[in-house]
Amino acid sequence: MKIKQDFQIRPMTIEDYDQVYRLWKEIKGFRLRSIDDSREGIERFLKRNPLTSVVAVKDGKIVGDVLCGHDGRQGSFYHVCVHEGCRKQGIGSAMVEYAMDALRKEGINRITLIAFRTNKGGNEFWKEIGWNFRSDVNYYEALLNNDSQIEFIA
Repeated sequence: MKIKQDFQIRPMTIEDYDQVYRLWKEIKGFRLRSIDDSREGIERFLKRNPLTSVVAVKDGKIVGDVLCGHDGRQGSFYHVCVHEGCRKQGIGSAMVEYAMDALRKEGINRITLIAFRTNKGGNEFWKEIGWNFRSDVNYYEALLNNDSQIEFIA
């Protein structure tokens, strides 16, 4: 017997930004970038990737999101989160599947993501749903705009 979902998964739009941003600010261990995660930054991201980012809505409120995009070769997940009070209900898995299907429709065959080592719950989630941990690569980044500030949500 299949359990009826009491949440909806749908593509994210810029109109969702305020609720999504409030959700991000509630997630412990989250990292936000002042420019990239601003309304303007997210609007730019969604214009480039209009069908791949998703939100989960429960009782009219956004309780989860996945920022998802691709460069034509591989997909990337950013800011995958579910409100703490709504975890372990299949919301995260449903959002991931939705975003993966959207990437498949766009001809993308591989997805990567970054999970901070200190994000115990996130790392457990990815292992639980069968994602592969890569220990054979090093991750590097270069900051192109020194005005970009990083905020860690404690």
